[in-house]
Amino acid sequence: MAFIAPAFDQKSFTCPHCGVLTRHYKWGYDLNKPTNGHFTEQSLAGGALKISVCEHCGKNCLWVVEEYVYPAQPTAPHPNADMPPDVRADYEEAARICNTSPRGAAALLRLAIQKLMINLGRPGRNINEDIAALVAKGLPVQIQQALDVVRVVGNNAVHPGHLDSNDIQIAQQLFPLINVIVEYQISLPSRIQEMYNALPNDAKVAIEKRDAGK
Repeated sequence: MAFIAPAFDQKSFTCPHCGVLTRHYKWGYDLNKPTNGHFTEQSLAGGALKISVCEHCGKNCLWVVEEYVYPAQPTAPHPNADMPPDVRADYEEAARICNTSPRGAAALLRLAIQKLMINLGRPGRNINEDIAALVAKGLPVQIQQALDVVRVVGNNAVHPGHLDSNDIQIAQQLFPLINVIVEYQISLPSRIQEMYNALPNDAKVAIEKRDAGK
């Protein structure tokens, strides 16, 4: 799912509370009386607050005039629910610092995929070798490319001149890639296995015989 940061001119953006890309209804106050969504110069001069409400979860975001202030500005989509806890910790730390240190965020996300490799049964000492081993076992090319993007950008982040300290957009593009990698390497196999296990036993026996050439 696309990630869209909160912006007052956007009818829809990714909710900082629930992480869903949804419509947000907006109205304003001049600190004394409701303006019913009509923001006059007089009310703005008084320091108008504006509130938006997520259509999905019903929680509020706070704006001063048209500047987003609460809750903390999200810089990344919520982590995949199946992301391993040690990987999630680095992902969430990277999200917290991305606006102030995109290089630091990129480096943390590289560390996150190094830990993810361990969760996928690889040694985790050399990401490049781990990716090569997964490719040899049939890793889809799109996931290989996503892993290599995070690996290379993360490596470049710690070398002078390779990633500008203000290049937030590059760092932000890495977060969805981490989620995609987790989706295809952990979530999808788990869901398919769960569905397969729910098949009738006689169907599974027939499948095993078919695959054994009997």
